[in-house]
Amino acid sequence: MGKILAYIQCANGDPTRNALEAFRAAQLLAADLEYQLSGTVFGAHLPDSVKALKMDQLIHVQSPSLMSYTPELFVAAMDAVMKTESPDIMIAGHTYQVRDWLPRLAGQRNCPMVSDCIGYHIDPELIWVRQVFQGKINADVVTSAEQVIVSFQSGAYRADQLENGNPSIRAMEVDLSQVTLHVRPGEKFQDTKDSIDLSHAERIISVGRGISEEAKLSIIHELAAVLDAELASSRPVVDYGWLEHDRQVGSSGQTVSPKLYLAVGLSGAIQHQVGMKNSGCIVAINKDAHAPIFEIADYGVVADLFEIIPQLTTALAERQKA
Repeated sequence: MGKILAYIQCANGDPTRNALEAFRAAQLLAADLEYQLSGTVFGAHLPDSVKALKMDQLIHVQSPSLMSYTPELFVAAMDAVMKTESPDIMIAGHTYQVRDWLPRLAGQRNCPMVSDCIGYHIDPELIWVRQVFQGKINADVVTSAEQVIVSFQSGAYRADQLENGNPSIRAMEVDLSQVTLHVRPGEKFQDTKDSIDLSHAERIISVGRGISEEAKLSIIHELAAVLDAELASSRPVVDYGWLEHDRQVGSSGQTVSPKLYLAVGLSGAIQHQVGMKNSGCIVAINKDAHAPIFEIADYGVVADLFEIIPQLTTALAERQKA
């Protein structure tokens, strides 16, 4: 039987959302291929939420040296796990941290890495799907190697669709004492003190250039308050200086997958769709019936946003009072 090994990155004692999304991809792939699925967590703490995930076994690498991120130590630890488990496929979420050390691991193991994938299909061979040219084209990638390392783009799969189970848990010790360190990470990078992480939002209202001017954003703020939603935007709104860059969604902004994505006055060019097309429910309001956003929307309203949004806000507010 083939094997899949999934790395579950944790931060502040909990698995990251991207790691859980990638693990969902691993669950689906294991079921489709009828492969054995194992998960791996580094560090002293093993989150209860990870122990409850459906998999065959969970490997806990407990070395104190892995409590904080150092690329050479992470490479050595995962290399030791892979030598023991001999997986056909190793999967991880495509986080900033993973994209630093996973290519090093692929080079050390002399195996291919297919990065930033958005999916896979089997026809009849296993084909990985990744985007090129800023999301304009989906490329199929096939590897012939016995072992492959794959990372999945944030939002490619939904963490709320994870299956739960009762895996066996195995503690594993790795000797990292002989690893020579050439890279010593400093403080974690942060764009601004008040940077906004939209990836954890359950509801997002995203506004496009159809809002016409900054002053009219007030009606969007009112709706966001009623919906308890985060405010996001397409690139033009940021370029005009109406909203900060942290709120931009798309190929040059954040990738999100909320339960509700309300696109208001937003055309939905491919560069924007790259960042939000995996949302649970997409609702579009635009007076242009031919706007690209309607091609991926679950619900579409062809109307003037300045007529619809105030009515929607009032209706929702009255419903909450009832």
